[in-house]
Amino acid sequence: MLLLDEPTNDLDIPTLEILEESLLEFRGSLVLVTHDRYMLDRVSSIVLGLNGRGGAESFADYQQWGVWQAEGRQSEKATIRSAPRSGGSEETSTGKTKLSYLEAREYAAIEHRVADAELVLQSKREQLEDPAIASDGPRLLAAHAEMEEAQHTVDELYARWSELEKKKTGS
Repeated sequence: MLLLDEPTNDLDIPTLEILEESLLEFRGSLVLVTHDRYMLDRVSSIVLGLNGRGGAESFADYQQWGVWQAEGRQSEKATIRSAPRSGGSEETSTGKTKLSYLEAREYAAIEHRVADAELVLQSKREQLEDPAIASDGPRLLAAHAEMEEAQHTVDELYARWSELEKKKTGS
C-alpha cells in the first residue's frame, strides 16, 4: 500500500509523467492526496470526496465529486431559504400548507428532474451490465459507484417530491 500526500509538488513535467506511469503500473493499493485533478482522474479508480462537514462519499472521478459538492451547496441554500420564519402562518383557510414560491417552482419541475435522473440511472445500469466493463475490475468498481450515486439521486428526488406533495396537500 502506498500513501502519497501531494507527490506532485515541485516536480517537472517529465518527472510527473514517470510518476503517473509508475502509479498506473503499481499493483497494490494507493491512497493519494493531491490537488492535481488530471493525475487524480488518470490514476484513481475511486475518489473519496469530503464535503467539509464530516460527510464523505465515493465517486468515479473528480468531476462527479464536484457535481455532488455543487448539489450539496444548492440544497443547503434551498433549505435556508425555505425554512419557515417564526411569527408567520403558512396555513390556508382549508388547512393545507402553502408552498413557498421556491418550493412551488421546485414542485413544478421535480417530475421532469425525476424522469431525467431515472434515465441516467438506467444508462448507469446498462454500463454496469456491459461485458467489457464486467471483466475490468477498476472500471466495474467505478461503474458500480456511478450507478449507486445515480440511485441515491433518484431516491432523494422521490423523497423530496413526496415531501412537497404532502406539504401541498396538507396531509
